[in-house]
Amino acid sequence: VQLVESGGGLVQPGGSLRLSCAASGFTFSSYDMGWFRQPPGKERELVAAINWNGLITNYADSVRDRFTISRDNAKNIVYLQMNSLKPEDTADYYCHRGESLAVVRRGAGDYWGQGTQVTVSS
Repeated sequence: VQLVESGGGLVQPGGSLRLSCAASGFTFSSYDMGWFRQPPGKERELVAAINWNGLITNYADSVRDRFTISRDNAKNIVYLQMNSLKPEDTADYYCHRGESLAVVRRGAGDYWGQGTQVTVSS
């Protein structure tokens, strides 16, 4: 099983980024997925989660209406579109796999990606 994040970088406040998580080594469409982030010096926190077919999504209050999670089961990729970025969005962002949304939301799934860094600064 591999989860490989990409798309991070440096962006100005108000800007946008799209993160991707490429999955391999398992039947992607059988799992719910999530994005977490860990700001510098803080604990890892849930950003968004999506169920296996993309019809159910959950968001942290801090990102709702700015971020969108989606997935392409044909390409085995889960995305995180981030708009209206703020300095407080600066963090390492991680992809996470779980057998259910409840498991994903708790960060209790079985695999994590290596992370991609997002820095929001002018």
